[in-house]
Amino acid sequence: MTSTKKTGFAIFAAFFFAFAISVANAQEVSGGVKAVQLTGLTGVKNNTKGNIRVENGQMHFVHGKTTADVNAASIQEVVTGADSQKAVGKTIGLMSMAAPYGGGRFLSLFRKKIDTLTIEYRDADGGLHGAIFTLQVGAADVIKKELLAQGARTTATGDVTASGPAATSATSPNTEQKQ
Repeated sequence: MTSTKKTGFAIFAAFFFAFAISVANAQEVSGGVKAVQLTGLTGVKNNTKGNIRVENGQMHFVHGKTTADVNAASIQEVVTGADSQKAVGKTIGLMSMAAPYGGGRFLSLFRKKIDTLTIEYRDADGGLHGAIFTLQVGAADVIKKELLAQGARTTATGDVTASGPAATSATSPNTEQKQ
């Protein structure tokens, strides 16, 4: 009986992994990372949900049937960050504020982590623009790497080195030297 259970478990595991791989490939084929464009893209309303993908030297933000494109070579700065946002919001959040003794404020303590992606770019006329996106955790660094590989530039490396501004020196003019 134990060999039957092991065989059944192996078959179940094989189907599970095959399904998981097919789902991952389907998401990869779609080529997009779910994102919310908070502000900045020309022709796109604030807080618009869509997908970001980077290909052929372009960053595409697809929302509905329309696409906003930014040439990767025109991107002067790409910055990623980590943040959080309310997990319970809008109507339920507003209604819960009416709970007696401040009980509704308790829901505002629940937050979910997100990544932020900020780009600074020049349009075809040389005008400077910026756009801010929120993405699922871990997705912003992937998009940043893809943009940098396609020709975008950045000055923020995220590495702190001894020559950086965080380093202090004993010969600083604001430091007294003991003799």
